[in-house]
Amino acid sequence: MRDDKHTGFAILASILAAGISSAAFAQSAADLVNDNKNPKNVLTYGMGYNAQRYSTLKQVNRDTVKDLVPAWAYSMTDQTGLEAQPLVHDGIIYITNHNRTAAVDGVTGKEIWRVVHEYPPEVLRVVCCGIVNRGAAIYNGKIIRTTLDNTTVALDAKTGKEVWKTKADVDFNKGYSMTVAPLVANGVVVVGVAGAEFGIRGFLDGYDAETGAKLWRKHTIPAKGEKGSETWEGDSAETGGGSTWVTGSYDPELDLVFWGTGNPAPWNPRGRRGDNLHTNSILAFKPKTGDVVWASQTDPFDPFDHDGVNALVQADLTINGQVKKVVMQAHRDGYLYVLERATGAFLNVNKFVDMNWSSGWDAKSNRPILTEVSFKAIAGEKVEVWPSLSGGTNWHPMSYSPVENLLYINTFNLGMNYYAPPPEKAVAGQRTLHVELTPIKPEFQGHLKAVDPLTGKAKWEIPFKVANTAGTMNTAGGLVFTGQLTGEFIAVNSSDGKILWKFQTPSGIISQPVTWEKDGVQYVTVGSGIGGVYAMRTAAPDVAGVPTGSTLWTFKLHGK
Repeated sequence: MRDDKHTGFAILASILAAGISSAAFAQSAADLVNDNKNPKNVLTYGMGYNAQRYSTLKQVNRDTVKDLVPAWAYSMTDQTGLEAQPLVHDGIIYITNHNRTAAVDGVTGKEIWRVVHEYPPEVLRVVCCGIVNRGAAIYNGKIIRTTLDNTTVALDAKTGKEVWKTKADVDFNKGYSMTVAPLVANGVVVVGVAGAEFGIRGFLDGYDAETGAKLWRKHTIPAKGEKGSETWEGDSAETGGGSTWVTGSYDPELDLVFWGTGNPAPWNPRGRRGDNLHTNSILAFKPKTGDVVWASQTDPFDPFDHDGVNALVQADLTINGQVKKVVMQAHRDGYLYVLERATGAFLNVNKFVDMNWSSGWDAKSNRPILTEVSFKAIAGEKVEVWPSLSGGTNWHPMSYSPVENLLYINTFNLGMNYYAPPPEKAVAGQRTLHVELTPIKPEFQGHLKAVDPLTGKAKWEIPFKVANTAGTMNTAGGLVFTGQLTGEFIAVNSSDGKILWKFQTPSGIISQPVTWEKDGVQYVTVGSGIGGVYAMRTAAPDVAGVPTGSTLWTFKLHGK
């Protein structure tokens, strides 16, 4: 590990060095490394490689936010969900949905270019959880994104003209699809894949950012005979899931990418006995090669679809008097995991929502302590489980304030009645759930919580009748921004949870807000457009009446 660390510092130094031979590479890579320090732009998924979604901008603050007004709105001319995080470079916004990429003038809202991506309509048969895309990457004058037919495309940022296109060598008929926002790390485009519900064998791909040439593939599920294959019963690993559909984060000093892997397939555990490596795990790997440095599993043999792909947020935390470089994940299983970035060691594990499938974390074995609920479920008895398959939180990213040392998380308050009948054989390309579920929905189905990362306890929380499925973003102005499925875009006091401002957008918000600056003016941008898995599955009347239609909104202070 010492050699890896020294190599990482050498990589960071070379990226930032003024005398590097390729000026274009140095500028672009350095901009990505410093994204969280330059509030004028938003160049990475997570508003920085550390994925904290924190901005130092404070023109819009607790006192001035009351004067926040729309500057413009831009139509994506589409009725599907808008989950993507916008990117911003020099006042130009880049936004994606499932089949469109657009460049928009961030000050005026006027379209600069728009590209429509064609793919076979049959692809939609194997899209599990909404016809969506989560955003793009920017690198050296290129906008890079994925499409549902497992293609990664690079477009010229100025014109939208295609620079390169690489199709992953997998068949969408077998359940594979891509909705993920790429991550560019050390010149490599890293992309993941969705499809655990259709019995895929999950993987990550690495492509050369300049040419699109495939550099490596790393499967999350070991092949027969490989290390870890003994954790799968029979041939169950061949359709074992372990999808990688939410973007990870990157530590350029360690030269490590952190990425979460999803649930094992099928959901019914009775035909895949074992720990089912490397599902529901956090992987740390080298972006140039895909070589895994460490892998830490959170939920061995998961029967409840507690998919482990949630955002991986980096920070420096003081633990037992020592400053630790950590990566944090608020997991669907209801636990908040804090791991050491260099080694993957579990430093803290605490629940952040109510649960009954586990009674705590065993620090000696690094495993959850299962309750009678879990044992009965695995044995094929009907049980009531908290949290439900929707999780303590879902895919939508949390944010972290390095000033207040709090995580801002949209959490779920949902349970389910669960039954796993005798197992059926999973077939690739066909839904492999094989369980019976009915939801349990209290009056308040979710909360926005300010959570202490070392205890899991909330400093404050706001209840919502319909759970929020939007990301959060926080600022030095003392604000947390997020959106509601019923369309309200809100700003909350980051210290006490008081809602200070709200604006009704035309549709539900399931996207990820960002803030940026141009010519001394701070702007806040968010997408509106209901869709995604929770909107598809909820029967809440408030959601059923929300109109569809995707629009991108940008706000600024009145008079600015």
